[in-house]
Amino acid sequence: MQILDRINSPSDVKKLSEQEMNALAQDIRDGIMKRVNTIGGHLGPDLGIAEATIALHYVFDSPKDKIVFDVSHQVYPHKMLTGRKHGFLNPESYSQISGYSNPAESEHDHFVIGHTSTSVSLATGMAKARDVKGENYNVIALIGDGSLSGGEAYEGFNNAAELGTNIIIIVNDNEMSIAPNHGGLYKNLEELRRTNGTAQNNVFKAIGFEYFYVEEGNNIKSLIETFEKVKNINHPVVVHIHTLKGKGYKPAEDDKESYHWQLPGFLEQKDGCAEGESYNSITKDFLLNKKEQKEPVVAITAATPGVFGFTPDFRDKMGANYTDVGIAEEHAIAYASGLAKNGAKPVLALMSSFVQRTYDQMSQDLALNNSPATVLIYWGGISGADMTHLCTFDIPLISNIPNIVYLAPTNKEEYLAMLEWAYNQTEHPVFIRVPATPLVSTGIKDTTDYSILNKFKVINKGEKVAIIAAGNFFTLGQQVKEEIKNKFNINATLINPCYLTGVDEELLEGLKKSHNLVITLEDGEIDGGFGEKITRFYGDSDMKVLNYGARKEFTDRVSLDELYNRYHLKKELIAEDIQKILG
Repeated sequence: MQILDRINSPSDVKKLSEQEMNALAQDIRDGIMKRVNTIGGHLGPDLGIAEATIALHYVFDSPKDKIVFDVSHQVYPHKMLTGRKHGFLNPESYSQISGYSNPAESEHDHFVIGHTSTSVSLATGMAKARDVKGENYNVIALIGDGSLSGGEAYEGFNNAAELGTNIIIIVNDNEMSIAPNHGGLYKNLEELRRTNGTAQNNVFKAIGFEYFYVEEGNNIKSLIETFEKVKNINHPVVVHIHTLKGKGYKPAEDDKESYHWQLPGFLEQKDGCAEGESYNSITKDFLLNKKEQKEPVVAITAATPGVFGFTPDFRDKMGANYTDVGIAEEHAIAYASGLAKNGAKPVLALMSSFVQRTYDQMSQDLALNNSPATVLIYWGGISGADMTHLCTFDIPLISNIPNIVYLAPTNKEEYLAMLEWAYNQTEHPVFIRVPATPLVSTGIKDTTDYSILNKFKVINKGEKVAIIAAGNFFTLGQQVKEEIKNKFNINATLINPCYLTGVDEELLEGLKKSHNLVITLEDGEIDGGFGEKITRFYGDSDMKVLNYGARKEFTDRVSLDELYNRYHLKKELIAEDIQKILG
């Protein structure tokens, strides 16, 4: 019988011998491997933190003692020890347990957490609340070394050091972010590892923490000894543990970047699968070509190069023309602005879900200064993702900042033309919403002059109904046009707006002559989005407008089919709405 079979709460962990705890660590790894191979998820970080999680629950008394996780990449073992092992052992229960910290699941989770560098700030707030209420327990923040590159981590450490009371920060140092770490801080972490924590240079001591180092961060005995030293401590302390990312699964130990996260079926994957042309490959070819032409191009990512297909081979080829700023989107935007202002050609790639972390920099450092940087937004659109990784908010966030031009290509040729224009122009910060669809190619070069801002493209001219279908939803627009032609014999006008930041007033005014209804389709949140700009334009006229997109809500692992039904984002449902309006 597995040791894990006997563990239903942290109190059961406290009954185990050292030998049984080591066996439990293997049980946990087996459960993680089984779940990730079935439904996908984070792998390497969770495999590496198994022993530390067991030691935490052996020494501390959760939920009285508050354990706050950062980014939740390392929360699987914690979930398995706090009554949720069924979400890792029983395939029928996988969907019941999310991949992230979630207090709706358990009293042992305190926050919904999916973005990084937050745990120290959150834990500092909990510790302060404990103190002002006169309570007595431990507050523990777990943060990975990769997360230390995020600005909020620095702010949290700086404030936590002043508490003068119990806060225990465990720095899980596995020498990796998602990809290799970048930044001056990591030289000090390397020095601390090399000297077994005795180096005179010590960033944590310099800030104001007492410091403990555990070289064998996957040794349960060593971890328990150190955690017992700091339990109930009366001042801020950092416990720096050196762990192995991917421990227990050799491919993940050897290729830490690729196995940070895996798709279902990774155990059965065959090597040698050729990558076909995609928007990722097109982008990489564009950047490499600029570099080969000796242009001052600088490709920038914020610790997530895999999202964009920026492989180690691509990064090596770019050399000094590539910068990974770490988990620091705020710095990335300001850095890009500085590059652009001084004559370089920055191309920053960001995942839609991470855009909100740099709103002020987009507004002040970039747009206010009209720095001509190019920013590529990936994965923008409605999805079945968990509530912390929704990519539906980028259009309202970006498109309402003055000076920014936000473009939404619908195919390969448009994307290349927009990318070339954005790269060469010197008038605006230009954002491009990289299509989150399979590659579409017309085979016809796009010769549009995108410097003439906010000029929409009329693809098919009709009457009565105009369909303005942006970016990812252009195909849906084509389907709606065909549906209402077949059902109602209405030859609708189909429009590709190209721009998400403005309206083509001349075209919209012209539609009044022969149209009664305008439909807008956007793959994102409606509130504050593109469609509302069209509605506002027609506000003092008789034109009726229907906006289609996502509601303003946090969805959590809701299927795309269910969401499309909820939002009426299907050709049949839109056709029914049109029939009701036009009679």
